[in-house]
Amino acid sequence: MAKKGKGDGVTIVIKREEVVEGGHHGGAWKVAYADFVTAMMAFFLLMWLLNATTEEQRRGLADYFAPTNVLGRSTTGSGEPFGGRTPNEAGEMASTTGAIRVEQGPRPVVQDVEYEDDTEVAIRPVPRRDGPEGSEDAEARTTQRLEGPEGEATEAQPLQRQGEAADLRNQTDAAIRAEAERRDRAALEHLAGQLRDSVAADPALADLARQMMVELVPEGLRIQLLDADRQPLFALGSAVANDRARLLFQRVAQIIAPVPNAVAVTGHTDATPFRGQDRSNWDLSADRANAARRLLTDSGVEESRLRSVAGMADRDPLLPADPTAAANRRVAITLLRQPPPPGTMHR
Repeated sequence: MAKKGKGDGVTIVIKREEVVEGGHHGGAWKVAYADFVTAMMAFFLLMWLLNATTEEQRRGLADYFAPTNVLGRSTTGSGEPFGGRTPNEAGEMASTTGAIRVEQGPRPVVQDVEYEDDTEVAIRPVPRRDGPEGSEDAEARTTQRLEGPEGEATEAQPLQRQGEAADLRNQTDAAIRAEAERRDRAALEHLAGQLRDSVAADPALADLARQMMVELVPEGLRIQLLDADRQPLFALGSAVANDRARLLFQRVAQIIAPVPNAVAVTGHTDATPFRGQDRSNWDLSADRANAARRLLTDSGVEESRLRSVAGMADRDPLLPADPTAAANRRVAITLLRQPPPPGTMHR
């Protein structure tokens, strides 16, 4: 065999890297982070406790842990019959002031209650007959004003309850009146639409629709039947209605007869002076209002529903700018609003 030369071998190179560790950075941040997490946990725990307890419970806890003030009145429970503890705790409960003795005197018999003002109540007793001494003590105690723990007069609970009941009654009455007014207004609006549609749908009355004015007023639903140029409802200077006016009054009566509202009728004239010395526009307007009343009652409106029938002459013109206009000669029929329900006007 031939010998291997030095150049025939494989050279193995081993590379070693020296790892140099860095310096220690310290662990102070861990302590700070732990303190932060602990504080946040305590904060959220406190928030949960505040949300889970009532105001009375928090006040009781604060009073329990508050230091005792021997110079003032303490609210911590120390020195009280339970010594700051509750009846549910196990063990004996002792007070630093010893046993408290409670004596009960004779009860006064209340004769009457007089309301003197908004904050005080005077109670006058009837003396008992168990003995002269006991009756005098009872009378002396009960004739005084009721006082609280601080010596101030306590609030008169009966008057407060009466005030709350009065406020509740006022609110109830106001709600009842508002609901009654809403229903009454809705009924009048429905009636107005029904009257307009009925007149417009009748061929014999369609041309008279422009001589009828229907509107809601504070008093109720007012229906005015007007004269037009060369189309009067009454003859000149007369209280006798023509045939066209009779048809219109009859249709109005048919619509308003089923409802229970009271009715007021007023007659109006224009400013044209009345011819003749023995009559005036006052007489003419009153006569026309009375003629309208007869037409309504003859067509189905009950006599008992009529509240008033009056003549206004020319004192309330429909067109004040034109006192002699034909529209000022009219008859107004007003369906008055329903009165408030019984029991809401007791004051």
